[in-house]
Amino acid sequence: MATTKNLCAQISLDLHQKISDAREAAGLTTAQYITELLTEYFKMKENGGNITMTNNNTRTLAFQISEDLFQRIKTHLERETQRTGRKLTQREFVLGLIEEALEAAERQVGEASQNPEEHTQEEAGANPCEAQSGGDAPQPPDTPSQGGVEPREGEEGLPVSQDK
Repeated sequence: MATTKNLCAQISLDLHQKISDAREAAGLTTAQYITELLTEYFKMKENGGNITMTNNNTRTLAFQISEDLFQRIKTHLERETQRTGRKLTQREFVLGLIEEALEAAERQVGEASQNPEEHTQEEAGANPCEAQSGGDAPQPPDTPSQGGVEPREGEEGLPVSQDK
């Protein structure tokens, strides 16, 4: 076992509570948790402030955006940092948006599965123009519905084509 030495510091009650909650959630002793925090901190410092993703349960999602959108995001992040007094990173912002969108989509799927009779064929992805009736072939989307009369070329409302 490595030789150890005690480290003692006075911290605010709020910070102590945050550390205690996180330590309990991680299932570690205070010594183990503080050791991990400090080790991670010094690794980050050696990396120029960047956190290395050593966890195999992470994946990288990368994409390009327009300069205009990038500037809008940057302005929003600065505004939120001033508003909250805490720096909001691009990563936190994008992950937050993704989480919100996925949760909303999952809620919709859950609601749809609980109330299937409230959803029409169109909501379920069925195109009403493709619905077959009486064994006929599917009706093309720009064909008028049955019972309607479509004007013929040359009749009022439609131009006569020049390529006869």
